Amino acid sequence: MSPPGSAAMRVLVVDDEPAILRFLRAGLGSQGYGVVEAKTAAEALAAVRRKAADLVVLDLGLPDRDGLDLIPALRAADAGLPIIVLSSRSDERAKVAALDSGADDYVTKPFGMEELLARIRAADRHRLAQQGELPVFRSRGLAVDLVRRIVTVRGEEIKLSPREWDLLRLLIAHAGKVLTHRFLLREVWGGETDVQYLRIYVRALRQKIEMDPERPQLLLTETGVGYRLRAADEPEVPRPVTEGPAAK
Repeated sequence: MSPPGSAAMRVLVVDDEPAILRFLRAGLGSQGYGVVEAKTAAEALAAVRRKAADLVVLDLGLPDRDGLDLIPALRAADAGLPIIVLSSRSDERAKVAALDSGADDYVTKPFGMEELLARIRAADRHRLAQQGELPVFRSRGLAVDLVRRIVTVRGEEIKLSPREWDLLRLLIAHAGKVLTHRFLLREVWGGETDVQYLRIYVRALRQKIEMDPERPQLLLTETGVGYRLRAADEPEVPRPVTEGPAAK
């Protein structure tokens, strides 16, 4: 079975653990992905420079270079290449650092293959959407006409404030990708440092676009890190983050 939207999509797996490499080789290969392997940062950078991959799954604990330092180098080599960090570093500081360095997503070890596959599909959809610049975004009853600035939820038009629109448009531009608090505040508020501004607008936006704002299915919380807008047709996967009031 070939992955949706990319029959020959190549995934560069950067990890020096033989067991992880075997697991990913089997799991990704069974879904039709081509797997390219790199055990060091140098090998990974060389593979990206020769355009050997369409997406990177990156471990941070490499023998020759810290993965956090490698991310900007990969970005410089291929600005549009999706990068998903797969690491045992589960603290929020590591997640924020990786995402701020240019990673598109962050999955902690141990992990389930279904979740990783869902994150890969979301990252690839984001890449294709950036290339195609689709004028209408649709996901779980939400439809946003980015040209006419019309937002409908389950067929009914809703009104957004200018700031809510700016926030939603930014989330749509990066649908499926985790956006840190710092990034969102910089892009929407021009560098405002108080994260409470962001939380207030996220709460207001959820009231308008979610069927149940206390258990959001579209605008998801990455606790201590930021937010992620669920990409179009992205399936639900088990998530360790509680999406109720405590996660806001």
